[in-house]
Amino acid sequence: MKPTILAVVLLLRSLPGLAAQDTPPPWAANPERPTVATHAYTVAPGYAELEQGLRAFGLRKFSEATAWEMNFKIGLEPGVQLGIFGLPYVRGGAGGGLGDVGAAVKLSRVLSPKSAVAIVPAVQVPTGDNSRGLGAGRTLWSLVGVFSSDLSGSVHFDANAGPVGIGAGTPLWFTSIGLSFGGSVGVATELFDYTSGAAAPRQRGFLAALMVTASESVVLDVGGVRGLVDGTPHQVFVGLTTNLGAIFK
Repeated sequence: MKPTILAVVLLLRSLPGLAAQDTPPPWAANPERPTVATHAYTVAPGYAELEQGLRAFGLRKFSEATAWEMNFKIGLEPGVQLGIFGLPYVRGGAGGGLGDVGAAVKLSRVLSPKSAVAIVPAVQVPTGDNSRGLGAGRTLWSLVGVFSSDLSGSVHFDANAGPVGIGAGTPLWFTSIGLSFGGSVGVATELFDYTSGAAAPRQRGFLAALMVTASESVVLDVGGVRGLVDGTPHQVFVGLTTNLGAIFK
């Protein structure tokens, strides 16, 4: 891990946390998808959660590219989560195959019964074939800060900000704001922005999705993204988040 990232991680780990109230059961699913960003909460210690989804996207039509994406999250201790993420399969104009994979550590601290902060350092390694457009072709780092808060009623707010694409020249700066409305059938919305950088051109989009709670441990999502600037692909997607239960004590 780069020294600057390690220093920030150690600083956050040293902050005192406040006890949360009305904590959901450890087997309850808490999806980070389908949004581009994340929330400030972690999987319960000893539990695992699997997120996966199918996505079709393109600048002119959805058939230009497809991807199967996964994120396997493990709660290591209170406020600490390891995520292994990537694209088991991605297809573009030059064919399909394995995409890039990576790992992220989420370090979270509860500020009050209704709000929390987190920092998420991550690394993505070039397992995808860059010559066929299946990967970045180099190792990329990111360091994103997160703030989450429950607002009035069943409204939830998330904000993300930080550098991404570190390791490919000029990094991109990522920001997002999201609002979700809970219930057995909820709605998630998000406005996200990436500045231009060496790893990718400027991108901005608006995401909207339905979130259907099939059971306490299973959540289905379906929705899409509307690109708001040139070069941002439009998307449609469907996904599933499943809490797999306790895998260690």
